[in-house]
Amino acid sequence: MEFEKYILKYLPIVLVCIALLLQYHLFVTPETLEVKHREILSDIAGTYSTKEQYNDLKGQLNIMQAKIDKIYDVIMEGGIK
Repeated sequence: MEFEKYILKYLPIVLVCIALLLQYHLFVTPETLEVKHREILSDIAGTYSTKEQYNDLKGQLNIMQAKIDKIYDVIMEGGIK
């Protein structure tokens, strides 16, 4: 009997706390978390490049720099012979 009075005394407070937690979405379902994860991954893929893309671009820039250096050398030597 004493336990029931204790429960009934604090039940409204517990219900209000649960309602606030649900209202402000403090609990996340796995489905919601998965959707947010996919959104983050797509945003990152659209904004940043991968390491492979960076290395490929860096290699292309090195090739372009070597070709520019050859053109510069030809011009400085006085033209094509």
